[in-house]
Amino acid sequence: MRALLVANPSATTTTAAGRDVIAYALASEVKLEVVATRYRGHAAELAARAATEGVDVVVVLGGDGTVNEALNGLLVDGPHPRLPALGVVPGGSANVFARALGVPRDPLEATHQLLGALAAGRSRSVGLGRADERWFSFNAGLGWDADVIAAMEHQRDRGREATPTRYVRTAFRRWARARANPPTLTIEVPGREPIEGAKMAIVSNTDPWTYLGGSAVRTNPGCSFETGLGLFGMRNLGLPTIARTVHQILTDGGFRSLGSVIRDDDVPALRITSDEPVNLQVDGDHLGRRSDVEFVAVPDALRVVV
Repeated sequence: MRALLVANPSATTTTAAGRDVIAYALASEVKLEVVATRYRGHAAELAARAATEGVDVVVVLGGDGTVNEALNGLLVDGPHPRLPALGVVPGGSANVFARALGVPRDPLEATHQLLGALAAGRSRSVGLGRADERWFSFNAGLGWDADVIAAMEHQRDRGREATPTRYVRTAFRRWARARANPPTLTIEVPGREPIEGAKMAIVSNTDPWTYLGGSAVRTNPGCSFETGLGLFGMRNLGLPTIARTVHQILTDGGFRSLGSVIRDDDVPALRITSDEPVNLQVDGDHLGRRSDVEFVAVPDALRVVV
């Protein structure tokens, strides 16, 4: 079996020594090539190359951003039964996709589980989301959520660590801006009347869609890799609404209901437009500003070794 290990040396919890141990363990069972990413988009290039060279599995050692790049590289020409499978060894701070798959948070334990799955020939198909041309594994967002991601990327570029405390402070500052000058989003779901007046929107592909430290953030508890997309939109960014919403999404049962919140757990496709361009994020990666984005749920898009 041929495998490619794509390792992001800049991932939050990845070390050179840890990468070597993981590579050694994998090489004992498969014919392994190891490549460290050197720039943004490199993981996508490596995965796309693997798809054309008959590699059986692409293993990503890194965070959600590296995983997203790799799956976009694998799926550059769309889903296909002969594509390499994807394996994930968590090396980032949140590792949302890996945790949603039940992968252990410890990289060595995750490698042990991956080796067991490879030996047993065990894998599963997962559905993914697509935002225009970009695939995503767990969520995408327009408005306040994406504003926070954009601000955090700017801070990481300046050498600041992406800690939960920094996320909370950044979220509060960006909320104050969004509340003072909120965008106006229109959400269109086929077969339904357009929903106007949303101030932010999150589109999920699984539950939970992120973590705040050790706490799961659950906006769409009915969403999974086997269903359509989860829609979560807010018409009101006032402090009482935000406080009630945050309380619900951080509880074990996840968000339940609130009059000013738009929610659906199984949407096959939707379109979100804005009266002016707003920030868009996909799997925690800021993609710039957009005023029109189409989201589609794609069942059984990728095979994952787990």
